[in-house]
Parts: sequence; C-alpha cells; structure tokens
Amino acid sequence: MYKSTTQIRVRYAETDQMNVVYYGNYAQYFEVGRVEAIRQLGYSYKEMEDDGIILPVVELHTRYLRSAAYDDLLTIITTIKDLPVAHEIVFHSEIFNENNKLLTTGEVHLFFLNKETKKRTIMPEKMLNKLKPYFE
Repeated sequence: MYKSTTQIRVRYAETDQMNVVYYGNYAQYFEVGRVEAIRQLGYSYKEMEDDGIILPVVELHTRYLRSAAYDDLLTIITTIKDLPVAHEIVFHSEIFNENNKLLTTGEVHLFFLNKETKKRTIMPEKMLNKLKPYFE
C-alpha cells in the first residue's frame, strides 16, 4: 500500500456564505493529494503527459462528515491500496483538520489513456517501478 500526506490551507474563495468550504472544492483537494502523491514517488503528472499518458477521472465518491472553514490547515492523506494491473487506478483520500478530526473521505477512479488515441492503456512503466516496492 502506498500512502502520501500533503497539506493545503483553505482560501477565502473556497468558502460559501456560511463560511464553510463549498462541497465542490473537495474534488480539487483530492486532486492536490493525487498530484502530490505521484510527485512524492519521484514522478509527476507533467512527466506522465510528456510520456504520452493522460489520466482522466471516471468516477468520484465523496462522503462529507464535518465542515472545513476559511484559513483551516487541512491534511490530505492519499492512499493507493492496490497496485493497478490494468488501465484503472484508484486513489483513496481522507481530509483532516488541524485537530486531526476526519472531515471528508473520497475515492477517485482514473483511467490511463494514450494521449494521442484516447484509448485505454496500462500504467507507465516509470510509475509502476516506483510503486512496486510498496506492494511487496
């Protein structure tokens, strides 16, 4: 299992009139977690795209437990529980506040696609080699 941790501070523009994070912004927080998780592996979305692979979201599940507010420091824990063997990768996310209270959970499914043909493909070998040690 591969696990990554990153932090983000809630910006004013991400809140609604009730001073809480607008629910739609959690998808962006999950994306920050995914991008940073891959970067922490020593690979990047940009490098993946340069290698001819794109990674669109095909499914998103979110569970809202507690609210986050302006200026809260959020910790995003992103986990890959299973090593992808085909064209799909699943990222599990948990977002905590500064008091270590779980606010939101999410599960994001993405497909590896060939950038030119838009056809399904497998995980880039560079990424696979970096993830394998976490699943041995």
